[in-house]
Amino acid sequence: MASHAKKAILAALIGNSLIAISKFVAASITGSSAMLSEGIHSVVDTGNQLLLLYGIKRAAIPADEDFPFGHGKEIYFWSFVVAILIFAVGSGVSLFEGIRHLMHPQHFEQFYPNYIVLTLALIFEGFAFYYAFMGFNKVRHGRGYFQAVHRGKDPSLFVVLFEDSAAMLGILVAMLGVFLTQITGNPVYDGAASVAIGLILGGTAIWLAYETKGLLIGESANKHVVQGIRQLANETSGIELINEVLTMHIGPDFILATLSIEFVDGTSVNDVEKIIAELETRIKDNFPRVKKIYIEAESLTQAGKDPARKTDRS
Repeated sequence: MASHAKKAILAALIGNSLIAISKFVAASITGSSAMLSEGIHSVVDTGNQLLLLYGIKRAAIPADEDFPFGHGKEIYFWSFVVAILIFAVGSGVSLFEGIRHLMHPQHFEQFYPNYIVLTLALIFEGFAFYYAFMGFNKVRHGRGYFQAVHRGKDPSLFVVLFEDSAAMLGILVAMLGVFLTQITGNPVYDGAASVAIGLILGGTAIWLAYETKGLLIGESANKHVVQGIRQLANETSGIELINEVLTMHIGPDFILATLSIEFVDGTSVNDVEKIIAELETRIKDNFPRVKKIYIEAESLTQAGKDPARKTDRS
């Protein structure tokens, strides 16, 4: 997943850096509020992509004594920071700029630099969106797009997709604002477009924050993984009952699983060891993202034969 995410992020980073410069140049020439908001939007997006790349790099740091399960959740933290920045900076500044121009409209005469820059921006954003969409499409596994986002465990993919979608919509709104200002001679439309861009960014930020919150707190693996682990345990000889299967994503490609199992009465400690080893191998073969497995042998505790024991064969 990391390779798909990096390609999408790098494509968006290069595109947004060039777009931001051109938007600010056009805004300085024409005085368009919508164009200035779009320039701020592109700067925020550029910064966000740098944060996501940093998050991916940090998430790859191996486990150590202080972080025994690794740093996989770093990507969740930085994705949440990106959502905050989009809301606070992108949406906040765009709304402020739009409201300021609605209260104090400023006429501007040069329209075509806006059209040229916005058209180029739409093309660049289209390419960035294509890379993000293709990367996201490879990991959605046939699920619907909204469902895939909600169940996705790698926020770096859908964060870029959301950003690029919001960017393309914002460009179209800016074009409409400039066009209406040109044909009516009323600069209020330009300020209204800036407000609309701020609302688009605010909505995008809230959705991103909602989707990354669960991952940051400790979201379980998708249902098919949990059910698959339970089924594998049920099919394993010597296991009487599966009391509990708990999972948590430590990172996009790292699942922690704990199982509470009752073994068949009379099962020896040596046989329990063999059953656990077999089950762990089958789980990891079928679900490679399950990196750590802890199994609690309930029946041994109840029978007083051995204390509840947890195994970790990673």
